[in-house]
Amino acid sequence: MKLDRYDNAILQVLQEDGRISNQDLADRIGLSSSPCLRRVRVLEEAGLITCYRALVDAKKLGLTLTVLIHISMDKHTPERFANFESAVSALPEVMECLLITGQQADYQLKVVVKDLEAYQHLLLDNITRIEGVSGVLSSFVLRKVVDKTALPIPAG
Repeated sequence: MKLDRYDNAILQVLQEDGRISNQDLADRIGLSSSPCLRRVRVLEEAGLITCYRALVDAKKLGLTLTVLIHISMDKHTPERFANFESAVSALPEVMECLLITGQQADYQLKVVVKDLEAYQHLLLDNITRIEGVSGVLSSFVLRKVVDKTALPIPAG
């Protein structure tokens, strides 16, 4: 799908404010209401807009510890990877799971927990018990320097 400047503007604005009204969106990008709504629907149907979400403040929920975990697997088989991915997908503390290269690890997880005790429980009672996990290296996040959710929209 080829995007023009209006499509790019719609995507940019909706990433900043997914709750904006169609009329306000149309005003911000310089279109009338009906064409703007049609464009949003086309972007949704094309799969460029996948969903709308609320971002929640983790600290206000008492989730003060973010940990990046590098996981090494004992075997590099599709079955072993599928089992691991299924198991970590079921853990609510896991915010992100990436299959990576260029490291000693096979996966990088981003987890958010209440404190060190909660992390210890997650690690020892869940993650290290997943079949195939052979190594774990944890890095504790001291401070978020950049924390974006909006993707850069290429010029149309």
